[in-house]
Amino acid sequence: MKLDLNLLRVFDAIYTARNVSRAATALDLTQPAVSQGLTRLRNLVGDPLFVRAAGGVVPTARAQRMAPAIHEALHALESAVQDSAGFNPAQAERVFRLHMTDIGEDQFLPRLITTARLRAPHTRIETMRVPLDDLGSAMDQGRVDLAFGFLPGLKSMRSAILFQDRYIILMRKGHPFAQRHGARLRTLDAVHTLDFITVRTHAYTRTALEALDAAGRVQVTTEHFMALPALIEATDLAVIIPRNIALSFEPRGRYAIIEADLPRHEFDVGIHWSHRYDKDPANRWLRGLALELYQET
Repeated sequence: MKLDLNLLRVFDAIYTARNVSRAATALDLTQPAVSQGLTRLRNLVGDPLFVRAAGGVVPTARAQRMAPAIHEALHALESAVQDSAGFNPAQAERVFRLHMTDIGEDQFLPRLITTARLRAPHTRIETMRVPLDDLGSAMDQGRVDLAFGFLPGLKSMRSAILFQDRYIILMRKGHPFAQRHGARLRTLDAVHTLDFITVRTHAYTRTALEALDAAGRVQVTTEHFMALPALIEATDLAVIIPRNIALSFEPRGRYAIIEADLPRHEFDVGIHWSHRYDKDPANRWLRGLALELYQET
């Protein structure tokens, strides 16, 4: 079988976008050209590869098996070319894919995108949320360039600490508890008088309450951190969250931050990457940018 490299680029773009039109835009090709390339590849491998679905296409089982190897091969070729010529951010055309949560996007993306657009105007940034069990292999395969956050499960990855953070209790400023206890909780027994919100995507918000035998005080569970400001401001509910997140909420409303010696409440926020791309010039440039913007000195 004789494969045209451009057909693999078409496959990878469609697999990523799940839409032929969006893949054509990403490749700077016409939709008929992409459709023609897909037809050629289908004939070569003897499989439809993608089938129609609401809003675009979905990969077949064969395409699912092919995708990681094709993406890794294309990424390796791209890295080899860039490595031989170095990485020139002013001229480079590159898509950087970052693992971030919704709150990670709120904390990191604005400054990162603003600076990247100034220094590397032809690059693009895409964020995604990869299940933690799959994140290491996604970075090894080049499907994710960097992962941001507190990710102690990524022991096999390289990492650098950006800053240290700690968990606090957040509630509305007029909450009777805040008025009674002030900014520092001297005994954790008082936690049992509060009703809490937990965040499903962040295990610590429930784990800490379980450790304090206060899991029964959970009244509301939400999917994302970004739902918290409105809920906190409108109710007498409290939440256990990282202090930096609480500080980012402060301009949007009036909240009370209460320090407490919660179980294992201090942690490191960092960037993580694969050993395989440790010397990749583009990856090194992006890591350097993140460290420049966010690392505490």
